[in-house]
Amino acid sequence: MNDHRLRISYAPLMEYGAAWELQKELVQGIDRGVQPEQLILLQHPPTYTIGSQNHPEHLLLDSVQLQEQGIALFEIDRGGDITYHGPGQLVGYPLLKLGEQGRVDLHGYLRTLEAVIIDYLASHGIVGSRKPEYTGVWVGDEKICAIGVKFNKSKHRRGFITSHGFAFNISAGIARQGFQGIVPCGITEYGVTSLEECVGRVMDVEEVAQSLIPYFLQHFPFDSEAISSWNEH
Repeated sequence: MNDHRLRISYAPLMEYGAAWELQKELVQGIDRGVQPEQLILLQHPPTYTIGSQNHPEHLLLDSVQLQEQGIALFEIDRGGDITYHGPGQLVGYPLLKLGEQGRVDLHGYLRTLEAVIIDYLASHGIVGSRKPEYTGVWVGDEKICAIGVKFNKSKHRRGFITSHGFAFNISAGIARQGFQGIVPCGITEYGVTSLEECVGRVMDVEEVAQSLIPYFLQHFPFDSEAISSWNEH
């Protein structure tokens, strides 16, 4: 297996549970050396996910309201608190090997994911930033990209395989839809924004996914000729 291969795929819409199971399967395959490392880009139907910080009180809707609004709910194994996924948001799941060559910098991995989004925003003239007490990317005091990951300890090699990843708000409507039913990431003092609100025009999620790839490869150097499988999943 070429250690520098990266398979990049895009799915216009994938149910959250199916994507979670796919990640688990691919993490095992990457660990065994039968799958290349992956970057899965997709959109989800309306979904709330509660991470390992586990603050159910940050969900403001009851089960009846969730059903009425057609929003799924998952308690999952990534870090972080509650967030929303839905159409108009680009979700990225990097499944990467960390630490084979020595010390594992888990904090550095999070900062690198943030840098990918910050550099992409800069290409549109938008100043993205970090807040020291939180993960994710911000424009002013509004979050545009949430980050929550899991480090899966390898069974066959040194280090970890990453899963879960980032949720980048693209469509203007997303900030006014599902986020109203939660305290996003447990943060009460700051709001949520989107790429469309920042640039003042309509953006296509799949086009954003394609244009984000070069920024990802700047920070995670894989062989670009190995990119494949667009729309495979």
